[in-house]
Amino acid sequence: MIKTENLVKEYNEKKAVDNLNLEVGDGEVFGFLGPNGAGKSTTILMLTGMIEPTSGNCTIQGVNVALNPLKGKEILGYLPEDVGFYKNLTGYENLDYLGKFYPLTKSEREERIEILLKSVRLNDVPQKVGEYSRGMNQRLGLALALLNDPKVVILDEPTANLDPEGVLRYREIIKKLEKEGKTVLICSHILSEVRAVCTTLGIISQGTLVARGSVEEVEDELILQSNTSQKIVIRSINPEVYSFIESISNPEILGVERIENGVEIRVKKDIRESLAEELKDKCFGITEMYLDRPGLEDLFLKVYRRE
Repeated sequence: MIKTENLVKEYNEKKAVDNLNLEVGDGEVFGFLGPNGAGKSTTILMLTGMIEPTSGNCTIQGVNVALNPLKGKEILGYLPEDVGFYKNLTGYENLDYLGKFYPLTKSEREERIEILLKSVRLNDVPQKVGEYSRGMNQRLGLALALLNDPKVVILDEPTANLDPEGVLRYREIIKKLEKEGKTVLICSHILSEVRAVCTTLGIISQGTLVARGSVEEVEDELILQSNTSQKIVIRSINPEVYSFIESISNPEILGVERIENGVEIRVKKDIRESLAEELKDKCFGITEMYLDRPGLEDLFLKVYRRE
């Protein structure tokens, strides 16, 4: 589990993180989002024990990483945005050397390295890391983050340099970690990737968590914050459906508009279930009903460009 309590980090009396309260449960794959300068990187550096908080606490599996950073690193796997390796060593040699910092026997370490290099498709690569592409370097970084079989994994922009095949392998690895009950925190600007692998999202703004929940719940929150309406579209062979929908009294309905072969309903939230109940015994010849709502990327940009 990852937990922060009233976490604060100040630089020159300016708060980069401001009373952040965040909890990521066991087995949760959590997407950590926010605009540049929102406090994401500062939060991650505190969670990994690389910088100390000004006040408040952050714990990994109950370990206060500021007070006991070495213990925190034993149970944590971390992939930074810019991962570095010894360029004069091969991928295997890098992992073998760095793996000696963990409480692994030689045979355990060798077995883990073989499995991980195969999972990131670097097991048959003989050249030294100095000859790696950026994508290969990123994949080796993912293998390093998992070398100690951590209970908690923090990944900062994990797909930034990956090609499409690398992205697919990364998704498979995240799904495997989820099945194993690992806690994973993913910080990324690629919202489509976050949506593809994360079970829950959290959005940080000006150092404070402003939205948290499932993808759908966070989208609903951003819709409210951006004053963006969503629409339910109903297609029907009977034009009388417009008059019927207009007569419905529901505080979630913001407006009704007639369109070709149907009606468009602006709503505060998805009310298709209640609408279907209202329409089920009526002979309006409904052929289609769907929710038309802006995507996570559009909502994110609209809220934070305004901010």
